[in-house]
Amino acid sequence: MLKWLWLAVLVVVLDQLSKRMVDGSMQLYQTIELLPFFQLTYLRNHGAAFSFLSDAGGWQRWFFIALSVAASIGISVWLKKLNAGRQREAIAWSLVLGGALGNLIDRVAYGYVIDFLDVFYQNWHWPAFNVADSAITVGVMYLLYDGFVTSRRGSVVA
Repeated sequence: MLKWLWLAVLVVVLDQLSKRMVDGSMQLYQTIELLPFFQLTYLRNHGAAFSFLSDAGGWQRWFFIALSVAASIGISVWLKKLNAGRQREAIAWSLVLGGALGNLIDRVAYGYVIDFLDVFYQNWHWPAFNVADSAITVGVMYLLYDGFVTSRRGSVVA
């Protein structure tokens, strides 16, 4: 199912282009309000999701780089072995792969990931995220949905 790698490449390109636009046109911590519940806020995340381990002293950069490389290799191998009947799974894993590679590029180049999508309600803010994070989330949700639908139909997920 390597034919879906174009989707991972598309995610990487959109992710990197959006991050370059934010980095080139906004100041760190600058906010641009777009909707009553959504704004762009330029942040640098030295940790993982929800800024996990962001204040760990620097070792986390290499840990997350190694984790991203291992996950990307594992997903690529899995995609190669998937049979043609598993289109939905291939799409989902390609989204996850593209997201992992998008954030990996930032970690290698800068030591942090650029986040800028900020969803909120009044004083409550979801942690800022980016296109790569969105692709990973959508991919994982699609994997869960596909697994649930497949198991409900009585099919064997192999």
